[in-house]
Amino acid sequence: AKFYDLVYKAQRPELFFKSPPAKVASFGQKVRIRKDSKWSVPEPELTLVVSPAGKIVGFTIGNDMSARDIEGENPLYLPQAKMYSGACAIGPVVTLARFLPQGEACSIHLQIHRAGAQVFEGKTSLASMARKLEDLVSWLFKENDFPDGAFLLTGTGVVPPDQFTLHSGDVIRIEIAGIGVLENTVE
Repeated sequence: AKFYDLVYKAQRPELFFKSPPAKVASFGQKVRIRKDSKWSVPEPELTLVVSPAGKIVGFTIGNDMSARDIEGENPLYLPQAKMYSGACAIGPVVTLARFLPQGEACSIHLQIHRAGAQVFEGKTSLASMARKLEDLVSWLFKENDFPDGAFLLTGTGVVPPDQFTLHSGDVIRIEIAGIGVLENTVE
């Protein structure tokens, strides 16, 4: 926990490569949990659509699947915990930047259903974000070029409790006000 306290208080944000486009799921497609993980969770995230010039042009919804046990074992295992086939979903649409609600009005809502019953629900809002969206983009573009633009998942404020893990067949539903709903089933 002390390691992440340092990350969250640092001037430099935590940024990492999540997935090549071919490994990203869209609405209705399956996401995965790692076979070698016993504790996996979704992380609902506002996702920025960024132009090649580094300007935020739109927003969509992201699901940053995470193997918490692997990440917790050693912070250097973060790439293994977050970057694997089926570890990211994005969609269902792109909302133009000028239409996104601001602050508390931009709610981020996560529901997880198992065998038809809701087993987890959590909610946060854009107002709870620790960093400004433009600052995240600025850091991303400092030493990188993105000739086709980029999708930047902004981090989560909703994580299921430590005793919760995803199971095959779970349905993950992420809703962000002004954008819509991203829904995926766990393979």
